[in-house]
Amino acid sequence: MKNRKRKQKLQTDYKLIIGDIAVLKTFPKGGVHPKENKFSAGKPIETIELPKQVSIPIAQHIGAPSEPVVKKGDEVKVGQLIAKSTGFVSANIHSSVSGKVAKIDKILDTSGYKQTCVIIDVDGDEWLESIDRSADLNTNTDIYVDDIRQKVIDAGIVGLGGATFPTHVKLSVPQGKTCQHLVINAVECEPYLTADHQVMMEKADEIMIGCKLIQKTIGAEKVLIGIENNKPDAIKHMTEVAKKYDAIEVYPLKVMYPQGGEKQLIKALLNREVPSGGLPIDVGCVVQNVGTAFAVYEAVKKGKPLFERVVTVTGKSVSKPSNILARVGTPINELIEAAGGLPEDTGKIVNGGPMMGKSVNSLTVPVTKGTSGVLIFPEETAKRPEENNCIRCGRCVTVCPMGIEPYLVKNMSKVKMYEELQKERVLDCIECGSCAYTCPAGVPLLDYIRQGKANLTKILRSKKS
Repeated sequence: MKNRKRKQKLQTDYKLIIGDIAVLKTFPKGGVHPKENKFSAGKPIETIELPKQVSIPIAQHIGAPSEPVVKKGDEVKVGQLIAKSTGFVSANIHSSVSGKVAKIDKILDTSGYKQTCVIIDVDGDEWLESIDRSADLNTNTDIYVDDIRQKVIDAGIVGLGGATFPTHVKLSVPQGKTCQHLVINAVECEPYLTADHQVMMEKADEIMIGCKLIQKTIGAEKVLIGIENNKPDAIKHMTEVAKKYDAIEVYPLKVMYPQGGEKQLIKALLNREVPSGGLPIDVGCVVQNVGTAFAVYEAVKKGKPLFERVVTVTGKSVSKPSNILARVGTPINELIEAAGGLPEDTGKIVNGGPMMGKSVNSLTVPVTKGTSGVLIFPEETAKRPEENNCIRCGRCVTVCPMGIEPYLVKNMSKVKMYEELQKERVLDCIECGSCAYTCPAGVPLLDYIRQGKANLTKILRSKKS
């Protein structure tokens, strides 16, 4: 009853903005609608006490790991460069705290593997003097494009929607290509997560200025911001704020997962289809996450590197679901304590959303640039369903937003038929997990497909080298 009333209120609020819900845009094929469980919606962003020690990974992005430029015993300040990018597809890493470098060592991270981290003992909170910590809004966008791009590179900005692709790469439109539209992903279609939602509510002007800076850099004509209609307050607020800025439009979208996929979002907003193996720029688009736009504003207008981000900490048994501004390198147990502590019935902890996130096996793994959420699942819902034989129902095919046949590529992955996998477009899979979510036989389709994709990618790279 409570959920029904809340849904009716959301729809009523939404109709005040756009009217008939039937006009909502979405992608045309596939997708699922899991329970939203947005327990932390409307919770203000809060800061927590600094930890006694942080472990900052040197690889928090797609591409080449960064190279440490500090050593044991060095004193560092907040925002100081501690690891430098080693290639075009790489990103700088900065200290999120002030203190002394205790060591550089390999520790367990959210991937489940050990990787090199700069470990810093915290002593105070002294920031670089070059960072503007005032709350003053800086609206000036009269900046050279090369300067914007360089500030983004210097600040180590990556995509905050989860993929962590270095942002400066997307700001470098390839020769011969033209960008017509900057598409801002403010969908946050994963259940539970509300970090982007709350950033929009508290930092709308900063987001708009970040959008204008990105738009200028890539030469886009328009900015399109897509928001799912389960966030009527964000739609209303962002629409009002957007009126102050030229060529920015907010588009409400139907609630459908994975609406936030780049190809699905472009199809929903512009009815353009990114070709198999292609990129958004092939259809005149660049896609950025709404949190990334905010990070660009902070980098360009405030001189602030990316060393903290908003993380949703939530779950059905969590006593205080929260949106926490967390420093990179903070152990996730510090966030869990701030959200009321680890529930007694905890069965699994997930880094990210429930559909694409990955479970972690330690409470000491650090927050990274890509940590959008820390989800805590009760024991009763944490176990995977027992795997049974495929019943040939075809549900996985119906829900696949990329038009792939998951049951087929799963079988090919299992028996290592890599040539056939490539022909069946396994590399187009966006790993949304819709197939596994809907499988009545409990087959872990996504696990098999991920393994096949990874092995095929290795083979293709080895042929090129």
